[in-house]
Amino acid sequence: MKLGVCYYPEHWPEHIWPDDARRMKELGISVVRVGEFAWSRLEPSRSNFQFDWLRRAIDTLHEQGLEVVLGTPTATPPKWLIDEKPSILAVDENNRPKGFGSRRHYCFSSTDYRQECHRITTRLAEEFGDHPAVHTWQTDNEYGCHSTILSYSEDATIAFRLWCKNTYQTIDQLNIDWGNVFWSMEYCNFDEIDLPCGAVTELNPAHRLAFWKFSSDQVADFNKLQVDILREHSPGRDILHNFMGNFTEFDHYTTAADLDIASWDNYPLGFLDRDGTDLADQQKWFRTGHPDSSSFHHDLYRGVGHGRLWIIEQQPGPVNWAPHNPAPLSGMVRLWALEAFAHGAEVMSWFRWRQLPYAQEQMHTGLLRPDSSEDAAVEEIRQLTTELQSLGLQHQRACDIALIFDYSGDHMCRIQPQGQNFEPLQWVMKIYTALRLNGVNVDIVPESADLSAYKMVVLANSVSVSEPLLSKLTNFTGHVLIGPRSGSKTDQYSIPDQLAPGTLQALIPLKVICTESLPDFVAMPTQRIGSIAHRWRERIESALPAADHFDDGWGFYYRHNNVHYLNCCLEDDSLRSFIADRLGDAHIKAINCSEGLRITRYGKLTFAFNYGPSVETLDHEGEFLIGQSAIAAGDVAVWT
Repeated sequence: MKLGVCYYPEHWPEHIWPDDARRMKELGISVVRVGEFAWSRLEPSRSNFQFDWLRRAIDTLHEQGLEVVLGTPTATPPKWLIDEKPSILAVDENNRPKGFGSRRHYCFSSTDYRQECHRITTRLAEEFGDHPAVHTWQTDNEYGCHSTILSYSEDATIAFRLWCKNTYQTIDQLNIDWGNVFWSMEYCNFDEIDLPCGAVTELNPAHRLAFWKFSSDQVADFNKLQVDILREHSPGRDILHNFMGNFTEFDHYTTAADLDIASWDNYPLGFLDRDGTDLADQQKWFRTGHPDSSSFHHDLYRGVGHGRLWIIEQQPGPVNWAPHNPAPLSGMVRLWALEAFAHGAEVMSWFRWRQLPYAQEQMHTGLLRPDSSEDAAVEEIRQLTTELQSLGLQHQRACDIALIFDYSGDHMCRIQPQGQNFEPLQWVMKIYTALRLNGVNVDIVPESADLSAYKMVVLANSVSVSEPLLSKLTNFTGHVLIGPRSGSKTDQYSIPDQLAPGTLQALIPLKVICTESLPDFVAMPTQRIGSIAHRWRERIESALPAADHFDDGWGFYYRHNNVHYLNCCLEDDSLRSFIADRLGDAHIKAINCSEGLRITRYGKLTFAFNYGPSVETLDHEGEFLIGQSAIAAGDVAVWT
């Protein structure tokens, strides 16, 4: 388990680099990320490469025994390059270029930009590929940040038409798959196809889904271009990309297929305030972050990264980009780090080493203040450094439950949510929270994962179910929990011939004959169990008996052998109780956790994290390695 930090030597006078490196080492930091935004300093004009300063910076870090993560600088093409080749710029759906002046202003489909990325990545890898300090590479930075996956440029239009031709083979097949006979939307040839924007009213959902799949494939191709260069010129080094929280605008599994590690950037307080959490949750957790936000993403990106997880950017204090930017509760910097390690992280790296006194991120705190004095997080990191040495974590994380996450299914629900209050990622996270409140570990995995070792598989957003997944579920001997909207569309975004849940009817004999979305002021309790449905409900036709009924006669919850179908969204308490019963069916041991307490098992160790607001007392008498049975808010206990 290693601690790290993000460092930008180009922002600071060279004479302070040695002292920075020394202080990092003394704090217990061993991994330092550099370089991902430095293109204008690495190449201030065409072919005028200036690598000496970066070599001196890396040498300085190396002298202290620090391992370097070197980023390719392609998230920030410099001004001279934009002026030379304006076709690099992404274009929004109103045909306006996303101009120079911040970052991520490029189009993934730009052939000019791909050539430039090939050039700078090759030169960087040739210069530093064999440097003994360069331990790992990072491709680009935060693909898609600031909603930059979709571009409506001329290059994107040309590439999308070719993608459609390769995917559908004939224009007749595309017209059939997209249902273009509706509203007279049929095409005569692939050159007529425009990008889905600018229409009078709602665009064809199949067209939008195809454009999303194409755009996601463009990200994966762009990433692979860099990975192939780095593998050639810097063999033996790991390669990662830093993904983001609460972000599903491309298929991360596809992009990560060429990586060794999935990393992500964790800002718990910023996410809570920015990403649509309800007011009650914001009031409860505004200094801690939601108790399941970080762990959900740890488990998700561990699956994205083939079992390997880093947190390359971790919030150390107030950030600058959320609607409000509070300071963390005392102890949370340490808690977030221990929680990441308990969920399988290899590296916890803070953003950033020193707060910058200028430009867009000057209000974003670091480990040091702009005057180089220590900020509040440093003392917690010192404590953490000592504690990690006593734990001896060995990457032994056992889990009985696989939660399948499908990026395509998430996007299908966003294209036609059929209800303004249905947010697909929030629904998946509610299921995850219900599992974690029952004290169980969760693996979040792709459809391609091996499911044989699990006792339960949960389908939370599998709107379209592939044949390989159906085959695995058919042969699965554990319990399968199928959530609402599962199997409700084909992969071309139409209703299945046999109705929802489509091919999943091979597992459980029922069909959905009506769906309704409900406003938030409507809550529908069942007659006997008292489970409360809200936001989404399905009417089922089946010979199977319903476990309960609503007042209008619609059934609630169906089971066939070890397959369970939940035909509505449940409010939080009802969902937690429902999940507890399903864990009992699968003979999975549960621990009833309070609202702010989370339990994670890691090998022989058990971790307890208290997100507050009051002291939690554990019913445990074993040997505590960290903490004690009474856990204060923002504190952690670890025992064997």
